[in-house]
Amino acid sequence: MNLEIIRSRASAVLSSFILLIALSYCTKSFAQNAVSTAELLTDKQVSALLPDALRTKLGINFPIFKVYKYVDKAGQYYCVLTESQDVINKEKDAFNKMSNYKIKAINFKSENGTLTKTWEINDNTQPNMHGEESIWFWIKYAQFSDFDNDGLIEPIIVYGTHGLNNYDDGRVKFIIYYNGQKIAIRHQNGVLDDERETAVDKAFYSLPMKLQEAVKEKMDLMVKNNQAIFPFGWQKAMQKKKVFFSERGD
Repeated sequence: MNLEIIRSRASAVLSSFILLIALSYCTKSFAQNAVSTAELLTDKQVSALLPDALRTKLGINFPIFKVYKYVDKAGQYYCVLTESQDVINKEKDAFNKMSNYKIKAINFKSENGTLTKTWEINDNTQPNMHGEESIWFWIKYAQFSDFDNDGLIEPIIVYGTHGLNNYDDGRVKFIIYYNGQKIAIRHQNGVLDDERETAVDKAFYSLPMKLQEAVKEKMDLMVKNNQAIFPFGWQKAMQKKKVFFSERGD
């Protein structure tokens, strides 16, 4: 075998090796940068996805408010937000005409035409807390995004209540799902300074910074929209990674 043939075969082997490495890299890169998408389904899409018989089977017992569909490298999911719709208040304005005493969010993974529950959220009004009258999901602040670019979507679910003084007496709650862990921020509004307090799960401060900042931006927006009054200096408290802060000095 002459030298030219040996060189040719060696070159072919090297080319194949390089191609194999490139394919492996591309596959890994694609998995890490898989396109993650999220959308709100229309009422028609919700009816087609979840007919009445299936809702009963899946344990969807309250009227459906909204359904988010999101897709990432782990699969396709549906987050179903439901509210009990207990009382219609004709004297209220359009925004507050419905009172919900309970809410429930159920997250499903879709595989081979079957929906399997992966997690859920349950909460209800607490009439002893400033006479809470209603609880509902705040979709203006909800978000389904891949904040750390790992190909997986991190849902942020937000809901709140109102009481005798509307938002001024209500509660606000953030639920963040990250790597199978449920992380929460709980806030109580209040007419008086010493009634306002915020509790932050310690794990929140271990989240990717971009995700933390997204939540803080939503908190800022709530203040601007007069839907929350966080304790004075709350931004600095969160910079110091405090898990509880109020205006009582504790």
